[in-house]
Amino acid sequence: MQLVINTYGAFIQKNGNCFRVKIEDKVLDISANKISSILISTSATITTDVIKHALEHNIDIVFIDDFGDPYGRIWHPKLGSTTLIRRKQLEISEKEEGLKLAISWIENKFQNQIELLKKLRETRPQRSAEITSYIEKLKNIQNKLKTLSGTIDDCRNYLLSIEGEGGRVYFEYISNLMPDKYKFEGRSRNPAKDAFNALLNYAYGVLYSKVEKACIIAGLDPYVGIIHTDHYNKKSFVFDLIENYRIWADSIVINMIAGRKVKDDFFEASGEGIKLNKEGKSELISELNNYLDEKIRYKGRNVKREYVIQLDCHSIANSLIEDKENE
Repeated sequence: MQLVINTYGAFIQKNGNCFRVKIEDKVLDISANKISSILISTSATITTDVIKHALEHNIDIVFIDDFGDPYGRIWHPKLGSTTLIRRKQLEISEKEEGLKLAISWIENKFQNQIELLKKLRETRPQRSAEITSYIEKLKNIQNKLKTLSGTIDDCRNYLLSIEGEGGRVYFEYISNLMPDKYKFEGRSRNPAKDAFNALLNYAYGVLYSKVEKACIIAGLDPYVGIIHTDHYNKKSFVFDLIENYRIWADSIVINMIAGRKVKDDFFEASGEGIKLNKEGKSELISELNNYLDEKIRYKGRNVKREYVIQLDCHSIANSLIEDKENE
């Protein structure tokens, strides 16, 4: 489970093998054996004993801002695996294998969007033809990926344009399916211009932290991207990999709205847009954690959905080592 601290003034200390959380006159002890990570989204006090105890149990402590984006992480300094993986990660972006890997991620993103629209079509038979037309549009855009060849440097801009075109078609129809008060004009980031994007941005932000952790454990460098180019302090590889899992956040937000779990008082003004408040964050994170805790069938195994990210990262790392051994 993920321990989420979202109450201003919370105090976290170590108590035996437990993390003790104090909020005003309330005290809660949670065993370290039950926690996978600690997420802190507000002003809180944490002792050094807590940090040491967390690191000894491979529990990362992640600090996220008002929009769900991680701005800091406490994690032990050991590499997740051999440095050979990181060297190969640098090399692969200059080879055809790097482009193939990048295409597979974007293709998977398109397929996830198509499958989600198919599920939505099952519960909306009166709009079947309309949804089918958008599915076909996405398939046609997806097919453009087959025209790419060479290295990622040869066609990065075209690859990103294909991804962007698909995203516009997909979100255009997602907006069409929403109740009037949750319709939106395309994607808007921080701050969001509407409630849908405020929810989606925060969910994506939490997923970023989980993808980064999986990269570190597998020995992959979060900063060495293939699709997204390297910039100072930009976790380019995290941005690459998350394309495979954004659909989880999409599904959660859509289901929350469809299930009437989103309230008007989940939001507050932020500059020229809006953001989630404490209650909104708490509800969204609860839905997200429940979704990630569900067991699914993946590559012949029954695993919690969240563990899929770790399996994928280990698979990528192992393929990089195997490529080196075959040279």
